[in-house]
Amino acid sequence: MQSERNKRKLSISPAFVTRFLQLVIERQFAEAERVYERLAEKVEKTEWSKGYLQALYGMLLIQKSNDDRYAFLLNLNFIDKDNLNRYYQEFLNHSKSGLHADYDRGFFSAWAECMRILLKTKTLEQQKLKI
Repeated sequence: MQSERNKRKLSISPAFVTRFLQLVIERQFAEAERVYERLAEKVEKTEWSKGYLQALYGMLLIQKSNDDRYAFLLNLNFIDKDNLNRYYQEFLNHSKSGLHADYDRGFFSAWAECMRILLKTKTLEQQKLKI
């Protein structure tokens, strides 16, 4: 089971995901859509990857719509590192839970990756400010 999970994760390029999320957050939607399409073309078609890609596409759509009534991403405080870490742990736990189907684990994995990238970005920004 563990090797199957690692195989799924390896089929999605972390560099493409990082770039995609940066573009979404920076509201560069046309380029984000191009990166998303490349990701979708390259990934192995499994239930896990469908959930992962659906989460990414949802992030893009909600940023584009700018409707913050129900949008987790639009209401997220990108500066609060403790909150980002808490969400990261929560999504990571869901992504590993045997109670969820593969699709759901992929979906939560994308959100965990988003939080991880935001945490990494905030850490890098803080280091730049200290220099």
